[in-house]
Amino acid sequence: KLKGGVTSSIIMSLIGFSRGREERERGNRLFTEKKYEEALGCYSAAIAKDQKEPTLYTNRALCQLKLEQWDKASNDCQMAIQLNSSSIKAHFYFGQAQLELENFDVAVDALQTAHTLAREQRRNFGDDIAYCLRMAKKKRWHCLEEQRLRKESSLQLLLNQLLVEYKDKEISVLEASGITPDELKEKTEKLQKEHNEHIAELNQVFIEADDKKKKRDVPDYLCGKISFELMRDPCITPSGITYERKDIEEHLNRVGHFDPVTRKKLTVDQLIPNLAIKEVVDTFVAENGWVEDY
Repeated sequence: KLKGGVTSSIIMSLIGFSRGREERERGNRLFTEKKYEEALGCYSAAIAKDQKEPTLYTNRALCQLKLEQWDKASNDCQMAIQLNSSSIKAHFYFGQAQLELENFDVAVDALQTAHTLAREQRRNFGDDIAYCLRMAKKKRWHCLEEQRLRKESSLQLLLNQLLVEYKDKEISVLEASGITPDELKEKTEKLQKEHNEHIAELNQVFIEADDKKKKRDVPDYLCGKISFELMRDPCITPSGITYERKDIEEHLNRVGHFDPVTRKKLTVDQLIPNLAIKEVVDTFVAENGWVEDY
């Protein structure tokens, strides 16, 4: 032991902490200069000195996002979440990385968590988290739409093939029946005509069913900025932002009396029904029955 009972290991720890902080600050400067590779190296050096600091992992993850290293960014975010499950940035960056990896369900969950934490902690991220969450939900929906369209196309192709096989089988039966050539020609032509009609009817059903081959989507301006779902009772604030009424009222009651986007003071009595958007929403719902599943 040294004078005062302070062990050499404690002194070394303090020196290591100081050097780790220097690396972190240097990494911050390099990041602002958009030198992401060099900043990443500094954060890695800082982590080597202090492996229990979650912000070091989120800082390095942000560099990895900039460098499009999605898997590495995900790993660092998960480490940060283990160290601090309330880290908004860790969930936010993890959601971004998973979105790029096209793991849409995981991305939506992570971004929703980040959005909820930001509201609970009253942290202002502007529209950044909300925008990414909308993008994740939209891309997930588009992915499901692509799957739906592929299944419909496969089913249509299969049914067409079955009709062709049925027609060919019927013609083979006629050819083996021993009827006269004239009768065979007449009945074959009749079968072919019926077959063509069945094919046309079948394909028409797929054309009319749910606007086949036309992607279904809800425009962003019809979705609430808090729930990101289709608005049913839109209202507008003095700042010109439109929200779903129940969502903005819940925000005002639980989080605080301010606009979540502009951060300006806001009270319930300042909310005005947005009748123009309401009319557009009602028309959209009437013309798109599938929207209930969006």
